[in-house]
Amino acid sequence: MATLLFYEQAVGLHREEHKHLRLRRPGFGFARRVNSVPLAGVELPAASAHYPTVFAKAGDGLPVLAALVGLRNDENLFVEGPDDQWSGSYLPAFVRRYPFVLATQGEGFAVWIDRAFSGWSEDDGEPLFLEDGSDSGLLKETIGFLQSFQAEMTRTQTFIQHVSEAGLLKDIAVPVNTPGVTPFVLQGLQVIDEQKFAALGDDKVTSWFRSGELGWIYAHLASLAQVSTLGARLARRLENPISPDKRKSRASTKGTAS
Repeated sequence: MATLLFYEQAVGLHREEHKHLRLRRPGFGFARRVNSVPLAGVELPAASAHYPTVFAKAGDGLPVLAALVGLRNDENLFVEGPDDQWSGSYLPAFVRRYPFVLATQGEGFAVWIDRAFSGWSEDDGEPLFLEDGSDSGLLKETIGFLQSFQAEMTRTQTFIQHVSEAGLLKDIAVPVNTPGVTPFVLQGLQVIDEQKFAALGDDKVTSWFRSGELGWIYAHLASLAQVSTLGARLARRLENPISPDKRKSRASTKGTAS
């Protein structure tokens, strides 16, 4: 799973080049064609009430903790309506940070933006910079959020490494038998094995309790009950499909940033 989902034209935010740039929020059309988004471990308690959470295989490296937002490729069941609104009551931080992202620069990080995002304007929306060239309130708040998100994703990598090294992850195949869709199976996913988790030694359980990771595991396991909820969402989508004309109209707004 790519960790730069959504981004089509990522460029460094430049104080002079982008001094007149303003941000509008035209909806979540940018996330319409994904069926999963990365999660930070700290999000698991809130996300588990709405999405199945899994560990998605990522080549030979560690898997990526993710929320499933769809069952079919290129389909997000939570982006709905003519205005591409997010219908879930919890919005993952990975989605909230868009169109901004932190990129490695030397020993630190720099703010980058997706210049292809349709919400950029020089006339409407909230400014990124004030007239004197300093950061606007929006940009300051965004930078704080990005830094917090980056720290939590680093913490999440440690969590994934812990459960992986403890041998707790097992491969799963999720069968999809929603009426109106040819049955298929979601693969390339892992979840925590409850039996192996229950057999952990007391020292490790105590350590993970103190780090907060034990609560994350319980939240992840509870979230698996949401697979059936995704199936119900897919059934509703099939009953009320988005017309091709509306999709074409929304898609045509991409790349119109000035």
